[in-house]
Amino acid sequence: MLEVKGLRKVYRSGSREVEALRDLTFTVAAGELVCLVGPSGCGKTTLLRCIAGLLGPTSGEVTVGDRSGLAIVFQEYGRSLFPWMTVRDNVDLPLRQKKVPKARRRELVAEALTAVGLDGTESAYPWQLSGGMQQRVAIARAVAYEPSILLMDEPFAAVDAQTRADLEDLVRSLWQRLGMTILFVTHDIDEAVYLGQRVLMLSASPTVVQDELTVDLPAERDQLHTRADPRFVTLRTRVYSQIQAAKTGTASGAAGELSSADR
Repeated sequence: MLEVKGLRKVYRSGSREVEALRDLTFTVAAGELVCLVGPSGCGKTTLLRCIAGLLGPTSGEVTVGDRSGLAIVFQEYGRSLFPWMTVRDNVDLPLRQKKVPKARRRELVAEALTAVGLDGTESAYPWQLSGGMQQRVAIARAVAYEPSILLMDEPFAAVDAQTRADLEDLVRSLWQRLGMTILFVTHDIDEAVYLGQRVLMLSASPTVVQDELTVDLPAERDQLHTRADPRFVTLRTRVYSQIQAAKTGTASGAAGELSSADR
């Protein structure tokens, strides 16, 4: 569904150059939920914008199975929703641009709002809702678009811990039910291990894929028991050690170097 090969991104301003991404290569299979973590400032958002086509890479390739079926949920939900439009109209907007027939749009909006637990909010405005509810509107808008691939850029960074836990479970529920391919960017190590089937760990900038970990936790997860599972702790420790190594420039740098206990 998604292939990134030798991706490099350099920002230029006059004679000054900043290499944000150096040589990123990875794939995401159809129907897979992959989390991507790395140190602050390592270029996670730049990578996502290159994948979405919002930025052009300096070199390398990004291949998306169906770019017309791609949707994005941003971190700053307050800036991605239009405050003068109702919840219904915010969710409906990309469907109108996609020229979906009106009757079908009504169905998709209703189904998406039900899926994210926002029945009865159709006539409300975003500013009348809590932060967590606003982010659910943003997720509903993406889901209503019926994407084949969903990019999520630290979507829960601005909400409280309890709301974050609820939204994590919502994403896994939607992913299991709808079969979307999801690339989820986060700076939260626990969140990456809890959500993903795989975790890709990025180095410090200029960025490469430093390590990759398969999350062999049960498919059915919950906040209480999964996070207390010794295997969760082992996987979390592996990711944490790699992120710390990335910050200090001492990373081993290869998924192939995982110990047998971490595989």
